[in-house]
Amino acid sequence: LLSRKKSRFRATSWPAAPVGGTDMFGLDMSFLNWDIISKFVIKGFIFSVELTVIATIGGILLGTLLALMRLSGTKVLTIPATFYVNGMRSVPLVMVILWFYLLMPAAFFDMIPGGANNRSEISAIITFIAFEAAYFSEIMRAGIQSISRGQVNAGRAMGMTYAQNMRLIVLPQAFRNMLPILLTQTIILF
Repeated sequence: LLSRKKSRFRATSWPAAPVGGTDMFGLDMSFLNWDIISKFVIKGFIFSVELTVIATIGGILLGTLLALMRLSGTKVLTIPATFYVNGMRSVPLVMVILWFYLLMPAAFFDMIPGGANNRSEISAIITFIAFEAAYFSEIMRAGIQSISRGQVNAGRAMGMTYAQNMRLIVLPQAFRNMLPILLTQTIILF
């Protein structure tokens, strides 16, 4: 009985590709050669790495500024930063790229050296920085809030201003706490 069931459900195998041929699973792969790979695939990979590095650095800088604005307690700073972060996090990245690429006037790209010829690359860089800044802002805000109030109060007791306290005491400790999630967000960005 078992032998009949096995023979009835025998899997069909793919035909073997000829030795030295480019026919794999019925697909013609003869168009793949080193010229195509070097012109398109490697250039695309290099641009992806460049975009990741630039967007990460820009996103961390802008995200830190947004996080400090959200934690400032001043409504003039808190409301626009909150609106920006919540707005950017609620819109898909593809939509932001599309809006920026289509709605930005050509005069904007003409102001950037080489921008008229590289409109898509510049749009990608700016939108990735702006989009990732919202996510990095939340990471920064959580990292800053993870530092105990005693550290902040110790800086104030030493006579430091808010900016000095953030720059010299809070942010270095917060960056150490945030490093794993910052690397995770960078990998997601790539």
